Amino acid sequence: MITSAKHEVLHCERCQNPFECKANAYTKCQCSTVQLSINEVQYVSELYDGCLCANCLLELQKEYQENL
Repeated sequence: MITSAKHEVLHCERCQNPFECKANAYTKCQCSTVQLSINEVQYVSELYDGCLCANCLLELQKEYQENL
């Protein structure tokens, strides 16, 4: 993985895979590719405190929608 010195490499709290956090450039961060509703955000935040990778966010979004 190529990283920039100004972005932090984190490990997804759910799957432990590393990803580059671009919180200071949110529109370029991998998590900004996942569009979550307010209810989906609340669901994720009830399960996890830290950052999650886009893949896990998509999986949790699907899980939430299937459990409606």
